[in-house]
Amino acid sequence: MTYTVDVVVIGGGQAGLAAGYHLRRLGLDFVILEAQTEAGGAWRHAWDSLHLFSPAAYSSLPGRPMPGQPGEVYPDAAHVVGYLSDYERRYDLPVHRPVRVKAVHREGDALRVESDAGSWQAQAVISATGTWWRPFIPAVPGRAAFHGQQLHTVAYRSPRDFTGRRVIVVGGGNSGAQIAADLAHDSDLTWVTQRPARFLADDIDGRALFDVATARRRALDSGQSDTGGVASLGDIVAVPPVRAAREAGLLKAQPMFTRLTPDGVEWADGTRAQADAVIWCTGFRPALSHLAPLGLRGPRGHIPTHGTQAADEPRLHLLGYGDWTGPASATLIGVGRPARDAARQIARLLH
Repeated sequence: MTYTVDVVVIGGGQAGLAAGYHLRRLGLDFVILEAQTEAGGAWRHAWDSLHLFSPAAYSSLPGRPMPGQPGEVYPDAAHVVGYLSDYERRYDLPVHRPVRVKAVHREGDALRVESDAGSWQAQAVISATGTWWRPFIPAVPGRAAFHGQQLHTVAYRSPRDFTGRRVIVVGGGNSGAQIAADLAHDSDLTWVTQRPARFLADDIDGRALFDVATARRRALDSGQSDTGGVASLGDIVAVPPVRAAREAGLLKAQPMFTRLTPDGVEWADGTRAQADAVIWCTGFRPALSHLAPLGLRGPRGHIPTHGTQAADEPRLHLLGYGDWTGPASATLIGVGRPARDAARQIARLLH
């Protein structure tokens, strides 16, 4: 069966909901297709101790401030899930779930979105599938030979699963630092990073990072020199658990090893360490396979864009994948502005 709407939003996480809010305000006919069975997006699958980088007041989607969480300065993932669920209900957003989108095709003046629940013909599409569903693990020599447990950030849940075990955490970003801090107390931890760990100043949180990212985008858009953005400040937000582990001397990064061995890892100088598990906190890639039929893929798997709009397909917008689709657009506080811009561009296209 084929349905006809103005806009199809693919993905019902924070980016998809922000898009839905602005499309509703503009009076457009749209649907949000979400593969998961429940609201909350990737936040529903986060590890137990994950907290936001910012207070609730600075972690809100458009139109609806996030309420504070009692006893917490930085809300946890479960609080975010509750907020997103409430947001979806409050604005009566037309989320269809579980619907897994298979492909997007050009069809005359429209785009056809094929899914396991039928097809939608739309004048525009917003892809907001994020990156969580496409974890990246580098091709390190010896990975297949290692006899221990290997898992990515997406599969990590609790330090209880690793109590007393020898664990190597790989990754110098926020996930790597937070999971290493999680494990530092009750496991034999080795934390390795590609380059020396760079902690941001203790008073910098997600609100400040959003401001920095926005200032960089404005500078670039106006032809000024690149300010360096967030990357110029550091890689790791010193949230309280990370700060505590660091100050206790439990969070000291080692350089990246050169290969895995059957029972651990080995560095370039021949030094070895045994391990029962390796946790790869090595990031993600954009989940864009459903857009492959459009033939838009560019360098590093990204689709070239002007803001959120695909450079070679004006009916397609990409939202929430990172700075290349809007400053801080992969964050709760940052996705509202590019979502508004995408909705307005689509409204102009349709009228």
